[in-house]
Amino acid sequence: MALNYQTGFGNELASEALAGALPVGQNSPQKVPYGLYAEQLSGTAFTAPRHANRRSWLYRIRPAALHGAFTAYSQPRFHNRFDEAPTPPDQMRWSPFAWPDVPTDFVDGLFAMAGNGSAATQTGVGIHLYACNQPMEGRFFYDADGELLIVPQQGRLAIATELGALDIEPQQIALIPRGVRFRVDLPDGAARGYVCENFGAHLRLPELGPIGTNGNANARDFEAPAAAYEDVEGDFELVGKFQGNLWRAPIDHSPLDVVAWHGSNVPYRYDLRRFNTIGSISYDHPDPSIFTVLTSPSDTPGTANLDFAIFPPRWLVAEHTFRPPWFHRNIASEFMGLVHGEYDAKDANAGGGFVPGGASLHNCMSGHGPDAASHARALAADTTRPQHVVDTMAFMFETRAVIHPTRQALESPQRQRDYQQCWQGLQKHFDPSRR
Repeated sequence: MALNYQTGFGNELASEALAGALPVGQNSPQKVPYGLYAEQLSGTAFTAPRHANRRSWLYRIRPAALHGAFTAYSQPRFHNRFDEAPTPPDQMRWSPFAWPDVPTDFVDGLFAMAGNGSAATQTGVGIHLYACNQPMEGRFFYDADGELLIVPQQGRLAIATELGALDIEPQQIALIPRGVRFRVDLPDGAARGYVCENFGAHLRLPELGPIGTNGNANARDFEAPAAAYEDVEGDFELVGKFQGNLWRAPIDHSPLDVVAWHGSNVPYRYDLRRFNTIGSISYDHPDPSIFTVLTSPSDTPGTANLDFAIFPPRWLVAEHTFRPPWFHRNIASEFMGLVHGEYDAKDANAGGGFVPGGASLHNCMSGHGPDAASHARALAADTTRPQHVVDTMAFMFETRAVIHPTRQALESPQRQRDYQQCWQGLQKHFDPSRR
C-alpha cells in the first residue's frame, strides 16, 4: 500500500491509486472510470454548514453494501455500558493492564474503561484501552457509533483503511472517521494504548482566539493517506459496532478496495511532537485548555463534548509561580493517560505511580493536583531559573459530562485503591503570625 501522505486537516483532499480514476467535473457519472462504483461517505447531515460539512466520495471496486447478514458478536470487554455501577466521586488511578496471554487482535484487545452519553444521543464519549499481540487476519472493523481517536502507548500500528494506510507509533495519533472500515497490523508484534470513541460532533482544531494565526496543532501537520486498494477475494469477516453492540458479517472480498477518493471525511495521523506549545512567559500557570490538540464542540459555546489535550516537553519560565498544575476542582471531568516518561505533577514512585500505560480519572468537582512529593519539589524550586520538562508525553480526554467507569474497570486488579494516599503527605503550613 502507498505510504505517502497529504497534509491539511479538514481540507478538501483528493487521491487516486490509478491515474484517471477520479471522475472529472461530477461526483457520480453514469459510468465511473475503470468500471468502479461511486459511493458517498457522509460524516455529517447533508445540510450541515459548509465549514462543518464532512463527506467524501469513494470510487471503489465493490460498494460497501456487498456483504452477508450481520449476527451478534460477543466481545464482552468492549462495550458502552457506563451505567453498570454507581460512579463514586473518588479520584481513581490504574496501573498498566497486562498483555494478553492468548493470541488477541486489535478488536478483541479492546477494554472499555469509562464513558458518558451514547451513540443514540450522539453526545459523549467512550474511553477504552487496547492490548493486542496478533494482527487482524481475515477480518475488518468499523465503528458506526463514533469516530475513533487512537493513542498508541507501546508498539506501532499499521492501520489499513478504505482510503489508504496510516502508520503510527507512540507519540503519534490516528483519527478514524465514523464508519470507515479498517484493519490493524502489528509491525512490532504487539501493541497497547488508548482509544477515545467520540459520539458527538467531529473532532476539529480549536479556535486560537488571541493566540492568533499560529500555534498549538497546525493543520498542515495532519496527514491523510494516499489512496491504496486491495483487489482480494476470500473468506473474510466484517465486524461492526452499532448502538453499543458488536456485530459480524461474512464478506467475500477485502472492503479496502477504494481506488480513488476526494472529500473532507478522511482519516488522519498527527505527530504529537509537532505540537507548538504555548505557555506563560511572565507569571502564573495557564489553564490546561492551552494544550488542546483537538476539540469536539457541544451545543453550549465554549464547553466541549470532548477536548483532547497533551502535556509534551516544554519550558517552564514563570517566576514567583507554582509551576506544576495547581490544585483544582473542575466542572469538567478528566481522564488522563501517560504515553511516555513522567508527568510533572505526579511522582512515578508514589504509591502505585502514574506510569506509562496507566490511567487516572478525576471527575466533576473531585479535588486533585500534584502529589505530596511533587508539591514539595515545586515549592523548593528556584523560579528565577527556567525549567526544561523533557522526556514526557501525557494526555487528557476532558469532557463536560461526568465520566462513568465501567464495572470491569472499577473491579479490575489494576485499580490502585490506595491512590488517595499520594496526597496524605501534604502538611499544614498555616501560621497566622507569619505572612
